[in-house]
Amino acid sequence: MQSLSKFASDREADIERICNTNHQEFVTSVNQLLRIRKGTVTLTSEILDLNQSIQASTEKLAEQKKALVESRSHRQNIDETSRALQDCLAVLRLANQVHDLLAKKSHYAALRALDELQTVHLRGVTQYKIADMIQRSVPATQRAIAEAVMSDLNTWLYRIREMSQYLGEIALYHTDLRKARQKERAAKIPYLRQFKLNSAIELVSDEHNEFDFLQNDDLQVDFTPLFECLHIHQSLGQMDKFRVEYASTRRRQKELLLPASITLVDEDGASLHTFLEEIAGLLLSNARP
Repeated sequence: MQSLSKFASDREADIERICNTNHQEFVTSVNQLLRIRKGTVTLTSEILDLNQSIQASTEKLAEQKKALVESRSHRQNIDETSRALQDCLAVLRLANQVHDLLAKKSHYAALRALDELQTVHLRGVTQYKIADMIQRSVPATQRAIAEAVMSDLNTWLYRIREMSQYLGEIALYHTDLRKARQKERAAKIPYLRQFKLNSAIELVSDEHNEFDFLQNDDLQVDFTPLFECLHIHQSLGQMDKFRVEYASTRRRQKELLLPASITLVDEDGASLHTFLEEIAGLLLSNARP
């Protein structure tokens, strides 16, 4: 035990000597360790602050990214809406153009524009309600075109009715000239006496004096309203309806020409002559179509 105590005392002395020898270095190391620890705490605090800043930036970036995605979605919706509006406006402009042409009495152009609207442009906007609305209005527009062109035709027929007497007067006058020419030819060539007016020989002999009763220096009858009405009703597939209405109108005009009585014993025969002129004019206006 004494030896052990002595050994322990020696070791303690050695330790104390070693400690006394390296005390300054130990203190310096401890101070350095304390400073390092303090720097580590500061660095940790800075790292925590930086982490919070990064997290805040990340959240802000995520919000901006979300806003960008939503903005792109809104922009795409706006672009699609703009294209849809342009398509619908183009269809609407063409629909308005049909009515403008109808107001200008360009009936065939209005019908062509309506057909183009129905067969081409409406097919590109079938997903929109305006296409269904315009499609439902097409039959009404077709009826409006048919009624407008028929109204113009009735006006034209009224004018024809007004000029029928003058047309018949011209026709009878030139018929008298043909009779005179035929009589002169028959006087020169007795063989021609057996051929009456409007026979093949008379028509051939008089062809160099051919006269158009409807288009001449004194009178021009424009059949454009009639032809346009005929063509439009044919395009609409309403030829049967047109024939019935046209025949009915001409029949009423014929009935207006037929008086209840005709005086055949007046001094100059003016009543009969006027009646024959009107009948001849009506027949000529019916002959061209």
